[in-house]
Amino acid sequence: MEIRTISWEQTIPLRQRVLWPNKPPEFCQVEGDPEGIHFGAFIDDVLVCVASVFLNQNKARLRKFATDESYQNQGIGSKVLLHIIEFLKGLNAESFWCDAREAALGFYMRFDMHKSSERFFKSGVPYFKMEISL
Repeated sequence: MEIRTISWEQTIPLRQRVLWPNKPPEFCQVEGDPEGIHFGAFIDDVLVCVASVFLNQNKARLRKFATDESYQNQGIGSKVLLHIIEFLKGLNAESFWCDAREAALGFYMRFDMHKSSERFFKSGVPYFKMEISL
């Protein structure tokens, strides 16, 4: 597996297929995508995981983290998240946060991220804000 930076446009098909399969691809684009840092995990040159990071001063936000369903539960997302955390430490970011789907809380807790909000909903899906100090 190789993790490298990619363009935001490369993230859209996988974001849409995994996160919002019943929505159009445009729904999966976020404000600021052109300014974000986008990571892709490749296996045999196939993009299997994407994650986008947005920096605001010393805080970094993870958005649109998605792993192809046929590659889930194989440690790929964990490796990508660890890669991003190390990358952010190299930039001297002080904190890292995301809006995590409730179903994924256990995943983020394995990285010492903790809930920092009450439950909220996006398009009917329950989320919590999760964060960690770097």
